[in-house]
Amino acid sequence: MKRILLAAALAACCLSSARAQDAAAGEKLFAQCRACHQVGETAKNTVGPILNGMIGRQAGTLDGYSYSAAMKASGISWSDETFSEYIRDPKAKVPGTKMIYPGLKDAAKVADLIAYLKQFGGDGKKAP
Repeated sequence: MKRILLAAALAACCLSSARAQDAAAGEKLFAQCRACHQVGETAKNTVGPILNGMIGRQAGTLDGYSYSAAMKASGISWSDETFSEYIRDPKAKVPGTKMIYPGLKDAAKVADLIAYLKQFGGDGKKAP
C-alpha cells in the first residue's frame, strides 16, 4: 500500500511541476513578432512599438509610437499575466487595438516569449 501511495505522490508531483521558461525558445518565437516589433539597443518603433522594458510599463505610453485610442485607454500595466492574456488574443483583450496578430494560444510558448522579452531593459540592454 505504501508503494502505491508513494508512486501516486511521485506521479502527481511530476504532473504538477511547472515547465521552466526558455528564453532561447522565446527568441525563436520572437521571429514572427519581428515583422512589427524590435528589441535591443538599436530597436526602433516600426509598425508596432519597441518592446524593450515592456514588462512593468503602462500600456500605450512608450514615447515616439502612435498607439490606438483603445490601447491608451486600456489601463493595462504590462505584467506576465496581462501580456499572456493579451498575446493569446489581442483583439479580445483590447478591442480596437491596432495589433492584427491572431494570437499565440500555447501557454508554454507564451511563457518562453515572456522570458525572452524580459531580458531587455528599457535601454535595450540585455540583462546578463
